[in-house]
Amino acid sequence: MYQRLHVVLKIPAYQLLYYYEGEVDTVAAKAVDGRIIHFPANILRAVVQNNGVYGTFELVFDENNKFVSISRVSD
Repeated sequence: MYQRLHVVLKIPAYQLLYYYEGEVDTVAAKAVDGRIIHFPANILRAVVQNNGVYGTFELVFDENNKFVSISRVSD
C-alpha cells in the first residue's frame, strides 16, 4: 500500500541553488497533517519552475518509504 502525503512547498529559486551547488541534499517539509518529513531534494526537479517550487504537492512513497512520485495538487 502506498503512502500519500500532501505538502505545501514555498521554495524560491535562489534557495534551490543550494541543492544544485551540492550544499543541500535533503528537504524538510511539513505535511498538511502536521508531520515533518524529509525527502531527497533531487525529487523536486520534476516540479521546479522559473521562480522556484510553490504549491501543494502529493508525494507518494511505497511500503518501504521509498519515493515513488511527486505531483502538483494545486498552486
